Formats: sequence, C-alpha cells, structure tokens
Amino acid sequence: MIFTVTFNPSLDYIVGLDSFREGEVNRSEWEHTYPGGKGINVSMVLKNLDIRNIALGFMGGFTGKEIQRRVKEFGCYTDFVKIKAGNSRINVKIKAQKESEINGQGPAISKKELAELFKKMESIVAGDILVLAGSIPAALPEDTYENIMKHLENRGVKIVVDATGELLLRVVKYRPFLIKPNNHELGEMFGKTLKGHDEIVFYAKRLQEMGAQNVLISMAGDGAILVDENGEIHKMKPPKGMVKNSVGAGDSMVAGFIAGYLKNKDLQEAFTMGVATGSASAFSETLATKAEVMTLLEQLK
Repeated sequence: MIFTVTFNPSLDYIVGLDSFREGEVNRSEWEHTYPGGKGINVSMVLKNLDIRNIALGFMGGFTGKEIQRRVKEFGCYTDFVKIKAGNSRINVKIKAQKESEINGQGPAISKKELAELFKKMESIVAGDILVLAGSIPAALPEDTYENIMKHLENRGVKIVVDATGELLLRVVKYRPFLIKPNNHELGEMFGKTLKGHDEIVFYAKRLQEMGAQNVLISMAGDGAILVDENGEIHKMKPPKGMVKNSVGAGDSMVAGFIAGYLKNKDLQEAFTMGVATGSASAFSETLATKAEVMTLLEQLK
C-alpha cells in the first residue's frame, strides 16, 4: 500500500482576472476550488493512474470537512486525524498578468493529535511506500519528519521525501528511498548557484553520500535528472507542450515515479513515468489524467 502525508492541507481558491489592480475592487472572470497540499496532490494523481493509496494528515473545521469530502469524492481513500482547534487553511491563488498567492497558516495541532497520526502509521508494513510531502507547519515540532522516519526505521518501508532546505538535509541520514528537490533547491541546500548538469549531478551525489538512495532533480523546462541507487545517471528532456499550470507538477512527478517503479521495480521506467506525469500536469489546467500521461509517455519513449 502507498500512504501519503499532508500535515497542512488546504482548500485552494483560484481566481482568474484580466488584470489585478492593487487597492481597488477586482471582479473575477472565473473561479475554481480544489483540495490542496502536496501529499493530497500525490494521492490524487496516483488515483488517476489507478494506484490505490491512502491519504493521511490533519483536517479541522468546516474547511477540513470540505477537503476530506472532495478528496473522497475524487475517489481517494482518506484517514485524516480530526483536530479540535481551528480550521484547515484556505490558500488564495490569483491568476492575472502575474500569478500571486496568499497561503493561510493552518490550525494548531496538539501533541495528542500528532500521536494519533503516529498510531495510524502502525498499519504501515514492509513493502509499503510512505510519501512525506511539503513543509511542516509551525504548530508541529521541526523534527516531525525525523521522528516519523525513526518510528518506521528497519521496517522495510520505502520512504519518499518531497521537501526542501534544512528539512530535507535533516532526514537524508535515515536513507529515504527517493528525494526530489528541484535544481534551485538543490543549490540552496549547499549555498551554491548550480550551473550545468555536472554541478547538479555532483551535489545530488553529495546527498547520496549523506544517505539518500535515489535523488530526482526536476529542472522545469530543462527536464530532469535522476542519480539512482546503482550509481547510474539518467537525464531526460521534457516532452513538447504548452505549460498552463505549474502547481502540482512536482507532486505529479513523484506520483508518476512511484507508479512507474511499482510496475517492474525498474528505476529508468520510474524516471520516464515521472517526467511524463509531471509534464502532463504542467500542460493541464488540473492534475494529470492517465490518458494525458500515456500520450506523453509514448512521446518520451
């Protein structure tokens, strides 16, 4: 089974405007509302690819109920911890001449509620995959990811971590199966501005030396690089298409990698599927569908 964790899920309220005028009343041209959060995105794309999974995390108040309702309506299994204090956050995304975002803080999470999440993880066993995605909200200890990985250590669980900066550096010692920084995040972790594939590969290998098994680096329009656990370096340009929405593309790449890996346990196949799936979401107004992924997969092959 695959489990995803979203500590701070959201309702994403997306508003389209011809133009945004600061300090004035603006009227939307169109509006959409989606459940948001990196782990939830991974779960939804996996569902689109016919991969059964369970979404874990926290939900609070009327917004939390709506997030859970929408994720279930989409066809995903959920097992969220219901929190008592506050509401799950609403993120506002404005699409006009430029894209702007206002992200909510999210509710407080108690020690008891965090312990309840750990209890739910007792059902994770050898052969399962756990995806830890996104930042840790201020309401939780900074070492929450580390504590989860300690909790599951030596159980034969493959852990995927999609996080950035110090948070990612702190968990690589627990040998995650896959980590997925982009090229800018990779450079920031080492205080460098990376120029060219050779430097990207060099610092990806540094993360392997620190414990990571497979390092997948997304590079937007320049494609992606995978430095795998066998020492092989895989590079791929993205398929052709028009970028419509970058939100969720990285999460989709993670979902695609997992789906590709589950097929034959082949890392090259996983990499190709990851690039196709991330690109399919980038070329769509919503998260990638299976048909969109398969079309791009044929182009890449």
